[in-house]
Amino acid sequence: MNRTDRLHALSEELRRVGPRGRTSGWLARWLEVSVRTVKRDVSALQQAGVPIWATAGPGGGYALDAAATLPPVNLTPAQAVAVAVALAEAPDAPFAVDGRAALQKVLDVMGPTARTEAERLAGRVWVRGSSTTRPSASAAVVEEALARRRVVALRYRDGHGTVTRRRVEPHLFARTGDRWYLVAWCRERDAPRWFRWDRIESAALTTEPAPQRDPALYGPPPPDAHAVGQHAR
Repeated sequence: MNRTDRLHALSEELRRVGPRGRTSGWLARWLEVSVRTVKRDVSALQQAGVPIWATAGPGGGYALDAAATLPPVNLTPAQAVAVAVALAEAPDAPFAVDGRAALQKVLDVMGPTARTEAERLAGRVWVRGSSTTRPSASAAVVEEALARRRVVALRYRDGHGTVTRRRVEPHLFARTGDRWYLVAWCRERDAPRWFRWDRIESAALTTEPAPQRDPALYGPPPPDAHAVGQHAR
């Protein structure tokens, strides 16, 4: 995680937990950095105007001013459970980790009665099997490459077991036939390619921007396909 992303994650975590705050040791373990790095990051956020206050206690801690925490979210218990069901059904989907973090934020800012009801209702909805699946370690890197429009270097194993290294320009994620794919422009093949999500063995983010290519190069989507944003409308 680069420093910019770490600063954002730090401020969002403090925003999420509100007045309870987090100790510097907890934040260091969560971010996988030293306590000294956490203190430097907090200082940088404070200098940027983020209202973070030191809290008393063993190890020292930090909390975000109440005025900067998340306001109550007008979400019903059933709506919160619907989000949980969608996440449980697609634990290996792109941005699934971020989705679970977003759901936790929603639960944290719900009123106590609504949260209790959401938890009660969630206990009466079960899924089987796929709920234990998790994305590969490279998933976060590929997600970041798509979000930041960066070229990503992949180590990829094809259907015959052959492993190749590719530098690709991410275009979109697509689900078809119960599988997730990264649709990207392959620099080695100089053509669009579909990379199966579970066959990406490793990924490294580069500093090279991915150019904007004509979507027509990737071909038209199937008539029954749609972007997830359209599904939500």
